[in-house]
Amino acid sequence: MRLPSRPVIPGFHPDPSVCRVGGTYYLATSSFEYAPGVPVFRSADLRTWEQIGNALDRPSQLSVGAAPASGGVFAPTLRHHDGGFWLITTNLHDRPGLLLVTAEDPAGPWSDPVWVPGALGIDPDLAWDDDGTCHVTWSGFGERGHEGIVQAELDPATGELLTEPRKLWQGTGGKFPEGPHLYRVGEHWYLLIAEGGTERGHAVTIARGPSPSGPFEPAPGNPLVTARGTASPVQNTGHADLVQRPDGGWALVYLGTRPRGGTPEWHVLGRETFASEVVWSDGWPELGDPVEPAEPGALTEELGEQLPLSWVAAGRFPSDVLRRAGEGWRLTAVDGDDRAFVGRRQEHAGIRVRAAVDAPDGAGGLELRIDPRHAVTVETDGERVRAIARIGTVTAVLGEAPASPDVLLELRAEPQRGSLFSTGLGPDSVVAGTAGPDGFTELGRIDGRYLSTEVAGGFTGRMVGLTCSRGALALRSFTYTGTDLDPEDQP
Repeated sequence: MRLPSRPVIPGFHPDPSVCRVGGTYYLATSSFEYAPGVPVFRSADLRTWEQIGNALDRPSQLSVGAAPASGGVFAPTLRHHDGGFWLITTNLHDRPGLLLVTAEDPAGPWSDPVWVPGALGIDPDLAWDDDGTCHVTWSGFGERGHEGIVQAELDPATGELLTEPRKLWQGTGGKFPEGPHLYRVGEHWYLLIAEGGTERGHAVTIARGPSPSGPFEPAPGNPLVTARGTASPVQNTGHADLVQRPDGGWALVYLGTRPRGGTPEWHVLGRETFASEVVWSDGWPELGDPVEPAEPGALTEELGEQLPLSWVAAGRFPSDVLRRAGEGWRLTAVDGDDRAFVGRRQEHAGIRVRAAVDAPDGAGGLELRIDPRHAVTVETDGERVRAIARIGTVTAVLGEAPASPDVLLELRAEPQRGSLFSTGLGPDSVVAGTAGPDGFTELGRIDGRYLSTEVAGGFTGRMVGLTCSRGALALRSFTYTGTDLDPEDQP
């Protein structure tokens, strides 16, 4: 089993679901506490993707105000059926059950949700039988906790379950059987799931049966995908979705992580989307060659007059706190909130982010975070610039300097190199400082392991952007530069 080393969609883009219409692929991923929710991508080759929208892009579809870190919207399923696009997912901190939206164009607009209150759990899937019956399959929750993979017939127009939920399959013995997807291929129905937990034991397994409801027999070659116990640079592989290519071949998209540093290693970019070819043998799918983009170069992105589709806010929509003002932007704190945050995913191992800000009546600046409790901030109040680290319940000022109108705030993530047997070797260093006429001035740094999923917990990855803790912040410029080249390999 040869896994890819490079993701097709880097950064915190987990739980991919894919479908194809003609020669074009469409893919959606999880978004958790961030809004807008469920980013949607388009590709002609499965290797290179562009974001074309967000399926949940307005308050009538999405409420994440009550969602804690790693709460909110979990894994979606994206399908094309009967001339339209269908997307079903779960918002755990809005109301019980599943939510279903539809669109004629995957770039949007998407409909307001149809709620499915009778299905309690996560990771729902939609599949239609030959007679048009719609089957919803999900990872069920019950009074005793996790119930495995369950299914019911669904009226997608009303959200009513037409049958009682029935248990389908518990997987091959791994914990948390989840992420089900159901397909008709030839004479069989195939049930693809994830199991083993979304950590180092994660895996993709598959079973087949004579009907959408089984009974299902597991593949003799399970797991279809896993990195557990291997030296692969990509780990935690699981939660997959199959898609047929225009030429009749097949491919698989799935999540994985790229941990770095000494044992036990830490991943900071979150769970990313990877892809592989699939070959069929004796009626069962097997993992084929990796599907990878070309070796990436450096990316530079500036914030202009329009907010990019990739920008999101934590616990609210960006427009709630960030508005265009003159030649720049204005970010406003929220009463009673910890810190308003609006930003983008860290998509590269090495980044440098700069911002020109003014804070005459508030405090704020740049922040790199896994969540509000695991973050590094370089902020100004108009008089001083401070580098602040937050690790759980500990908050520390790493350094400070006088504020100046010709000084930019700067955050860096610098990959570390060294002995794999060193307990001092983290995945990277997070550096906070200022950039001015005399160059870069470092105010402080921390080991990047403290801004990793292994330390912070949860299901997301690092985000970098703007934060405001008091009053308002005026942004004159914002630049993100990222590369996956190791420091000594960079030109």
